[in-house]
Amino acid sequence: MTNPVTATPAADSATARAWFAARLVLETDCADVHAGMQLAEPGFVLLDVRSPGSFAKGHVPGALNLPRAELSEERLGTWPADTLFVVYCAGPHCNGADKAALRLAELGRPVKLMIGGATGWLDEGFELVTD
Repeated sequence: MTNPVTATPAADSATARAWFAARLVLETDCADVHAGMQLAEPGFVLLDVRSPGSFAKGHVPGALNLPRAELSEERLGTWPADTLFVVYCAGPHCNGADKAALRLAELGRPVKLMIGGATGWLDEGFELVTD
């Protein structure tokens, strides 16, 4: 029987390094966001890009609700152009954060995706809050 893991050889080190380095400039995880949010100046704005109703049911502490359909220059105008935005949605079954990240990039804004979203946040043992 063929081993499905080893049937396709692993990438060489240079290819693997480039791939994982590229992912880290585009993504962050829940634990790193949690650690960053504990700082006096986290260095990023955390955006929950779900609907206001979903946000109200529970969101990451410190997150601002800005649904992806409302991302515009006007809505982002209160932040300097070099502000890093970290976006999340419901979880790995949702691509709303990917769409929001794409929109932010199209608007020329620095952006990272918080992988796992609200589901990942809970999986890490962190609490969601309601306002």
